[in-house]
Amino acid sequence: MPDINVDFLGKNGGTGDMAARFAANGSLNLAQMRPWVSEKSGRTFMTAHTGGAVNEKKNWKQVPMNTNGTLRRDEWKQLDEALIELNRYRLGGIEDLISHNLTFNLGNGMATTVLEHHSVGDAFTAELTMDGVTRAKGDRPTFETHYLPIPIIHVDYEINTRELESSRKLGNPLDVTSASIAGRKVKEKLENMLFTDDNNYSYGGGTIYSYVTHPDINTVDLATNWDAAAMTAAGILEDIKSVKQASIGAYHYGPWMLYIPTAYETVLDDDYDPTTPGTTIRERILKVAGISGIKVVDTLTANNVLLVQMTPDVVRLVQGMGIQNVQEKSEFGFINKFKVLTIQVPQIRSDQDGNCGVTLLA
Repeated sequence: MPDINVDFLGKNGGTGDMAARFAANGSLNLAQMRPWVSEKSGRTFMTAHTGGAVNEKKNWKQVPMNTNGTLRRDEWKQLDEALIELNRYRLGGIEDLISHNLTFNLGNGMATTVLEHHSVGDAFTAELTMDGVTRAKGDRPTFETHYLPIPIIHVDYEINTRELESSRKLGNPLDVTSASIAGRKVKEKLENMLFTDDNNYSYGGGTIYSYVTHPDINTVDLATNWDAAAMTAAGILEDIKSVKQASIGAYHYGPWMLYIPTAYETVLDDDYDPTTPGTTIRERILKVAGISGIKVVDTLTANNVLLVQMTPDVVRLVQGMGIQNVQEKSEFGFINKFKVLTIQVPQIRSDQDGNCGVTLLA
């Protein structure tokens, strides 16, 4: 099983191999880490972005490199296609943030080591006057500065030169199994950072929290597990109403996504009222105003249920670089080392008064 590495670049330095290379060179040019060999000339090139829209061919050019490449351009495409195929895996929390446009794109992910952001306090009081001339009380919003570490998440894998040459001689596609597994591990790491309690990363004056570890989330006690024999459909609905009310009490009014652990998936398939079948518990929950969807999260701790308001003041995905393959180095002329890496981090947010749109039922 490949190791998953999280490298940090913060105000006071960095940790990890990728962070060390960044600190030593002042930057990391990913185009140089994706060299490709021309089948015609045997020369090595990189494809560099010259500015403008990234989806327009005219904004890219081929730049010769004074180095020995390993893969041909089509082989790079095969590795990248293996990462695209990862979307079929059931890792929905991060995808929900993207589909709801809850993203914040960094201008230069490699150069942004810590994201500085602010929470805003309430301000101003409306006045009632008859003439509209009397001045209201002067006031101004208050701001608090916070920091969010921006990590590099990466997994290493290898492509053996003999295997590579064999695929070329026989005309077979490149074996992309290692790249696919590495990419899946990176995506799983991102999902874990969003839903689990074992990934509170602190660096550069800030901390990356998950839905269940942020200090300002709302909590509601779960009296009876949903899969217990004593639990009823009506009891589950009452729990949903309780977590919704807790969110409203924290001044967050939806829309919400409901996340449930794996063991509760089939529970919600039962009929809500066995005497009048036709409506499942899931369908009844979706009739609660403001709940836009229910999703099973395999990494969510058993008997934990999350209600999350899907707005940018509650959660967003800070994106510096999407998941992609890069070549690192070669050893002994036979082992070619590659990485799947990304610069992304989920950010759970609350206001200055500690009001948060995430509610945990546990």
